[in-house]
Amino acid sequence: MALPLAEADEALKVRVRQEIRESLGEWIRQEKDEQPGVLTVTGVLPSSMEEHPPALQSAAQANFTTVHDTIIQDLCRRIRYLLTLKARPPFRLAGLEMVARLTEVEHCLERLIAHQATATLLTLYQRLQPILYSVQASYSLLSEAAEWLKQIARLLEHDGKTSRSGQQVRQELFAFLQEIQLTRTPDPFLRRTFNTILKTTLRYAPGLFHCYDIPDLPRTNNNRESEFRDLHRRLLRTTGKKGLARRILQREGAWELIPRLDSLQATIQAVSQVTPHDFRLERLRLLLHRNRFKFHTRSARQSQLQLVRLEQRWLALPADTS
Repeated sequence: MALPLAEADEALKVRVRQEIRESLGEWIRQEKDEQPGVLTVTGVLPSSMEEHPPALQSAAQANFTTVHDTIIQDLCRRIRYLLTLKARPPFRLAGLEMVARLTEVEHCLERLIAHQATATLLTLYQRLQPILYSVQASYSLLSEAAEWLKQIARLLEHDGKTSRSGQQVRQELFAFLQEIQLTRTPDPFLRRTFNTILKTTLRYAPGLFHCYDIPDLPRTNNNRESEFRDLHRRLLRTTGKKGLARRILQREGAWELIPRLDSLQATIQAVSQVTPHDFRLERLRLLLHRNRFKFHTRSARQSQLQLVRLEQRWLALPADTS
């Protein structure tokens, strides 16, 4: 059912990603890694650390330039991460998700500029806004088609609903399809998507509704298939996953390569050989390193909270700061 939608969503994702990289490439370019050297927590030779790094100062101590640079860096990290999203049809569509999350960044920029406009904020907004505006028509069409699939899934859902016969479910499903057919726009993409949905439904209909008439009959064999997927995940977790080691090293550092001590007592003894000053700097270095990845989330709720916190930090600055 989702094939036409998935293909169009992939095209949307590629288009947005290409345009943003062309327009905002200088801002969202991957941050340079530190020079390779002796393995430490962050995987590199320890760099010099300020005694009171600006990123960890309180809001009262942080000056306008520091807060501005930090917020710009976090927004660019968020945009850069969103360009890496991958789809999992039929419901997780990377193009739609990318546009929706980038729109949140755009609205965040609007609110920041309304309080205190700077050249950098204006540049980011002026380059991002036209790109999102240019894809709104495609985004609306894809969102409508995606909502069709979600509604069909809700109609077919068995758990948490009153008992329904197979005939009742069939009537509800085909009534919804008829409603789409009568009300959908003449857009070619929507017509093609609806035709695929209708043909697929008619092909599966003879065996689709028996589970509602026979108690405890599974709708599909997806549950059994999920057992094989769970086993596969456990094997990957045990034997290693392609690319996972690199991600762990990037986020957590080279401690993942250093053999762990056998006991808590041995760990305490080893750590006690490190001076408090060096230990504090290393913890600080690791915290700053992890901050590079804090905006790498697909959770809409978490990303919205992160943007709200950025706005709060920006709004805490005086509006007339120069």
